[in-house]
Amino acid sequence: MDSESRIKILIVDDELPICRNCVKILSRPEYDVRYALDGYEALKQIEETDFEIVVTDLKMNRIGGMEVLRKIRESSPDTRVIVITGYAGVSSAVEVMKSGAYDYLPKPFTPHELRSIVSQALAERDIDLRNRFLMEASPKTRTVSHQLVGDSPRLQKVIKMVRKVAPTGSTVLLFGESGTGKELIARAIHVNSPRKDKVFYAVDCGALSESLLESELFGHAKGAFTGAHQDKEGIFSAADGGTIFLDEISNISINVQGKLLRFLESREFTPLGSTSPRRVDIRMVFATNKNLSEMVDEGSFREDFYYRIHVYPIHLPPLRQRPEDILPIAYHFLDQIGRRMDKPVKGFGKTAVDRMMLYDWPGNVRQLRNVIERAVILCEKDTITLKDLPLFSEIGDPDTTSDFVPVTNEELKKEKKRVKEQAVSDVEIKFLLNALDENGWNVTQAAKNTGIQRTNFQALMKKHGIKLSMRNRNSAE
Repeated sequence: MDSESRIKILIVDDELPICRNCVKILSRPEYDVRYALDGYEALKQIEETDFEIVVTDLKMNRIGGMEVLRKIRESSPDTRVIVITGYAGVSSAVEVMKSGAYDYLPKPFTPHELRSIVSQALAERDIDLRNRFLMEASPKTRTVSHQLVGDSPRLQKVIKMVRKVAPTGSTVLLFGESGTGKELIARAIHVNSPRKDKVFYAVDCGALSESLLESELFGHAKGAFTGAHQDKEGIFSAADGGTIFLDEISNISINVQGKLLRFLESREFTPLGSTSPRRVDIRMVFATNKNLSEMVDEGSFREDFYYRIHVYPIHLPPLRQRPEDILPIAYHFLDQIGRRMDKPVKGFGKTAVDRMMLYDWPGNVRQLRNVIERAVILCEKDTITLKDLPLFSEIGDPDTTSDFVPVTNEELKKEKKRVKEQAVSDVEIKFLLNALDENGWNVTQAAKNTGIQRTNFQALMKKHGIKLSMRNRNSAE
């Protein structure tokens, strides 16, 4: 390992044997450990070298440890300072911690204590630097759309395909699992096309019945069906010159598939109940999470329509296939959600990061976003820890486990009660947030669809501190 890549540690003490002993204790291939025999010499070295860790004695001639600490905090705030002293006392410990020391180690200390505290300081320093880097990078535009976050080869392949097809006006088919960001890709195609100043319509075909979908897309004439008291302009008319994104097209009936096929061939459509076709200029983007080829073989999807929309297919990889994007996406959402809630959270603790990286995210980016939003709601400090991620409770959330071992029957009863209450609390929070998410944070609708009285639903929200002000999404998100 070359000297530039090694972790640089400075030992500062006016006793040479202590300096040499600390250098010996911390001797590892990845460490470059140096020493200074007083504060003045230490500050000279700090001016010339960027040290990750400085271990300094408190009482020294010329310049003491407190002065060294203050100078480092001013000139190199990322350096972690560990103060050691033989004059241990509560007042001095409080003073050095208030002045910005990472930790305080009384003399005499064991080799294990020194190695442990240095290792911990380095780990936390790495987390803080990573948090800052990702938080600063998250809002920046690094792709064809500010929402497409990540540098994995799989995502970059998608972005490259978007760049190629966006200016052409060709029909695009997006396919991938639920939650992979198909609408974001569709919007990226739109905003990178000549139609970017025109309207973009997104339609969830799975949320509408056949008749309603046909009416919404093509519009209808007065008297076309019972209740049609006047002409209605459909999305195809309103989107002239723009882009229409039809999501979950596997749910479209054979009849509507035929009408969409005719539109793609002629660029004309006829509103329900009308005999006058209308011509419009629309770019179509389709999406599905199903295997359309298998549906063609089963007879539930028109073969001619399938081949007509299969002009430029783009596969969106699931999050588990691009794990290197998990953290950048998480920080993007953390920044976005923190700003919206006016609740700044600087990053994630190491254990939380480890769990997020190990999880396979079956709900993909959408699930990750919801998990981050819940974590921001639950977080009581400036860093999200594992206890703020109830998703992982079933695989060892520390809220439901404890190092405490009961030794009496009474203690056992109390611990069982605590664990049960915590587990129930976690389930209730997940239940509430899921119900609110599924119903657009409409409390009345969420209560109705879950079979709970509205007053009881509100009481649960109050119990866990969940407020409607926490969810104020706008259409741009």
